[in-house]
Amino acid sequence: MNANYQKIMDDDEKGKRFLELINDQNNVQWNIIAKLSSLIQLEWNSSQLQNDLEILVEKHSKITKELNSLDDGSIL
Repeated sequence: MNANYQKIMDDDEKGKRFLELINDQNNVQWNIIAKLSSLIQLEWNSSQLQNDLEILVEKHSKITKELNSLDDGSIL
């Protein structure tokens, strides 16, 4: 019975982490859209916005990898 309780706790923690990651991913996606919109308005002539966008895409990739790892049970 203790093993079942531990599994429930792990699943609960996974669920909480999943929701946190989804929220983070949504925020990053909106930031990416904002940066892209700004770059388009500036005709792609802002190296700072390009760098910011690269950082956001990398962050989005890391979040997505962690989300995917929750499904297979291994957190990266």
